[in-house]
Amino acid sequence: MGQYVIGIDAGGTMTKAALFDMDGVEIACAHSRNVMQAPHPGWTERDPEEMWQAATLAVRQVIECSGVSPSDIEAVSVAGYGGGLYLMDRDGHSVRAGIMSTDARAVDIIAEWQSNGTADQVEALIGQHLWPGQTIVLLTWLVRNEPGVFDRTHSVSFCKDFLRAQLCGDMSTDLTDAGSAGLLDPETDTYCDALFDLLGLAHLRDKLPELGPSDQVVGGVTAKAAALTGLQEGTPVVRGTVDMSAAALASHITEPGQMSVVAGTFSIAATLNRTPRRSYVPMLQFPYPLGGYMAVEGSPTSASNLEWVVKTVLTQGCPLPDEGFSDIYERLNQALARRLGKPGTALFFPFLFGGPNGAPAGLLGMTAQSNFDDMAIAIFEGIVFAHKLDIDKVLSGDDAAPVDLIRLTGGATRSPYWSELFADILGLPIEVPKGSEFGALGVAICAAAAIGAYPSLADAVAGMTGIARRHTCNADRRAAHIAKFPRFVAMTNAMAAIPAAPLVAETEAFHA
Repeated sequence: MGQYVIGIDAGGTMTKAALFDMDGVEIACAHSRNVMQAPHPGWTERDPEEMWQAATLAVRQVIECSGVSPSDIEAVSVAGYGGGLYLMDRDGHSVRAGIMSTDARAVDIIAEWQSNGTADQVEALIGQHLWPGQTIVLLTWLVRNEPGVFDRTHSVSFCKDFLRAQLCGDMSTDLTDAGSAGLLDPETDTYCDALFDLLGLAHLRDKLPELGPSDQVVGGVTAKAAALTGLQEGTPVVRGTVDMSAAALASHITEPGQMSVVAGTFSIAATLNRTPRRSYVPMLQFPYPLGGYMAVEGSPTSASNLEWVVKTVLTQGCPLPDEGFSDIYERLNQALARRLGKPGTALFFPFLFGGPNGAPAGLLGMTAQSNFDDMAIAIFEGIVFAHKLDIDKVLSGDDAAPVDLIRLTGGATRSPYWSELFADILGLPIEVPKGSEFGALGVAICAAAAIGAYPSLADAVAGMTGIARRHTCNADRRAAHIAKFPRFVAMTNAMAAIPAAPLVAETEAFHA
């Protein structure tokens, strides 16, 4: 096939654009950094117009570096982080700063709801846990604290949908974003009117976006957007999907026996179920574009913790050229290779960005005889243990879909030894999909299906994804590593039970 599609992925730190052919081969990729704003403690915001500028720059760069003519680009689609909140006026302009999913301004509202029983009612209605950066919680906070903002609001929106509105004017959303936002009734896949009535938000019901399929053309690139991006005016724009769903599509998650695990900034474990989970309430769940429901658990306990150790401890916070970082990562990788199946006694708790029930980060069990390899295997092993905590949660309950295969994406897959450690500790085969920009590929797949390059979305997934390598569990190595897991859990729980010491001074945190 001689046509191309572009996928845009707006994440927490970067907005990326990638160009793919119709076989899913990545032709070019470009990225532009997003700037996070923190106007008050616990707030994390983003200027939506600056995010749009970052997206236009990334798209323009990917077209220029690929050498592909804009006339050969058949469609474009967008993925973005779930939760958070963007508000648009009738012209698609933002009416306030966008709120990110990491925002914590609404923690007191959740505490209030937990104390008066509202939380149980809400979670029963939406089939997922409440969390501070969830859209339904943020809407409540804005009604209480910035009610005037809704006088200027035409549409409640999400990250990907704000960008798509700038591309073509369409302000709708798809079921994956609306579901992860906590706005849907999982039994009907429609907005939950009972939820809005319960929370006193019924007056916002007409500001919710229209719902539609992820793989549907919703407009064409406007003249203004074409001038900014380099795309051809009229290029079809496809609705797209939330980033977790996009990564699952790009990982060829098509059946309930398969789990998508992302080991990057966050640990994410997602399972596909034929019906919404009810025996266990997950952190998130939403309708999957291929049918069924995706249940998700996640925490900031993954590879970003390794990156922090490298930048803040092993290199003493000093910036190094790229080859310097490659050298230290290669040293760590070789240490891991030497110690697979031969763990020491040390345990690493990868909770630098937040741990279970407030458990702190730490490296425990080192002695004067410990060496670099002991520290390295503890770090890699501890991060996989933290993933296992999330995986065990999403697999709990009577209606959990049994899993016999994990598809692993994210920074951890750069090391085949670390991927092997995942297989050994989790006790399941690990497949690493082809590619690197899975959010962008997932919505590129949606775009290809929407324009008829494939008969269906399922066919597009089959035609545009593949497996780069497979790792299987080694029973002897598994026994050596998994023997430490009960102690990891016990010490995590013990540390979480100890009240945190008050901060005496603010420090600048590294944000992966």
